[in-house]
Order: sequence, then C-alpha cells, then structure tokens
Amino acid sequence: MDINKDYQLSPIERLALIFCGEGGTSAAYLTSAIDNYKKYLAELLGTFALVFVGAGCVCADYYLVKNGSQGFGLLGIAIAFGFVVVAVAYSLGYVSGAHINPAVTISMVVTRRIKAGVGAMYIVSQVAGATFAGYLLKVLFPEALASVFLGTCVLGSNVSVAQAIVMEAVITFLLVFVVYATVVDKRSTPALAGLAIGFVVLFGVMVGGAISGGSMNPARVFGPAMASGHFANHYVWWIGPIVGGVTAGFTYDLIFSEKKKQHPLVNGIKRKNSMVKTRKTNNRKLGNRRSTLA
Repeated sequence: MDINKDYQLSPIERLALIFCGEGGTSAAYLTSAIDNYKKYLAELLGTFALVFVGAGCVCADYYLVKNGSQGFGLLGIAIAFGFVVVAVAYSLGYVSGAHINPAVTISMVVTRRIKAGVGAMYIVSQVAGATFAGYLLKVLFPEALASVFLGTCVLGSNVSVAQAIVMEAVITFLLVFVVYATVVDKRSTPALAGLAIGFVVLFGVMVGGAISGGSMNPARVFGPAMASGHFANHYVWWIGPIVGGVTAGFTYDLIFSEKKKQHPLVNGIKRKNSMVKTRKTNNRKLGNRRSTLA
C-alpha cells in the first residue's frame, strides 16, 4: 500500500482498504457508497445552512421589531437568503453540485442529469438538513414559534392559493434556469455560477416575499413547518417550485442546450461517400472479375 496515498485518505476510506483491500468488487461498492455519503452529507449541511440562516433571519427580524429596534425587513431577509446560497454553492458545489433544493434535484432527475435513486437520497438529505435547522431555531427562538412559525412561508394578505403557486412556479423557473445555464451547461463560466444563483434567489425572495414568501424551495419551507407544526397550504410550496423547476429543465434542454445533431443532407452525403469508398475498395480487391452465382 502506498504510504503517501494512505495518508491522504479519510478514516472511512482507510477502513474500506483494511476490510476490502485494494481493488475488487467489494472495495468498488464501498468506495461508491463513500462517495455518495459525501454528496448526501454535503446536501444535508448545505440545506441546513440555508434554512438556519434564511429562516433564522426571519426569526431574528421578529425579535428586533418586538424589542423596538429596526428589523431587517424584506430586503435584509432576501440578502441573507441570497448570500448563504452563494456561500454554500462555492463551498459544497464541487462535492454534490449544491442542489440544496428538491425542486432542483427533481428537475435534474427528470432531465436525466442524475439517477432517480441518487436524486431520492438527495431529497431525503435536504429535508433532513432543513428539519434539523428548524428544530434548532425552535430552541434558539422559542417566541418565534407562534408568531412567524420559525420562518416558514405563509400566504400574503388577500393572496389566493393559485396566485401563490404561480408566483412560486415563476421564480423557481428562473432559479433553475440559471442553474442549468451556469452550472450544467459546460459553455458557461463556472466561476460566476454561485453569484448568479445567489442573486436570483435574492431577487426571488424580494419579488415573491409579499405573495408566497419567495421560497423556491420545498425543503426550506418544510423544515420550519415541521418544527412549528404550521402546515397551512403547505402543498403550495411543493407544487409551485416543482412545476417551475421541471419546466425550466425541459425548456433549457429543448431550446438552449447545445445539440450535436447533423443536417439530414449532410448525413446523406456522408452515407453516399461511404458507399462509393466501399465500392472502390471492393473493386480493387476483385479486379475485373464479375461475381457469379454458385
């Protein structure tokens, strides 16, 4: 075993080598499991950070206003959501892609960017991270439990369910479209992907905040809702983002993604040239002889 290589391995990877040895089917399966474990843990931590900072900012804003101070307001909350997404994208994007959003993951699954099994585990990890953040906020901000429901989303005043679903679908469409354009598409500049996604989240919260809370993320709503027990119209924040995310994925694939299709005429010419070359080769092999029936 290479000492330098062993020194660079994590404790779990060292155990894999001890029990399975180098190479072999068992080692391959265990190595794959370790890689997936890192991705799932990254999704859990990333979604935890998103909910803890974003929803936590909503709770902190309530405390400030209650004590007579000037709160963050919608702009401050939007900035918190946007910049935590930037931080997570740059810190964990190279591990799992930093979906931190079931709507993004489902869109990736239906457009065959990731396997359904991996996508399901991504969503489980995201929901688990959001739930953990929600319960931690419950401990830290107990008075925000019955007032702002720990930062979960609620419908705005005189806003219908249909309006909220359409708002969530539209702003999630924009978010997922930017994800495809900056992360998935290899023609883009990946160094700017985190900033682009973070700014879309910021603008989405500002635009949708008064209507639907500007979630764009089912897990972001589920975590605080689970901890606070507030599930009024909860389906809004699953239907809207998922519809918007899937629509964005298919739209980008059909219209904007790079396609390697050749014009039928070009294919026909290539096929004809290939047949001519084959005939010439066969003629050289046969000379002037004519094929006869046996």
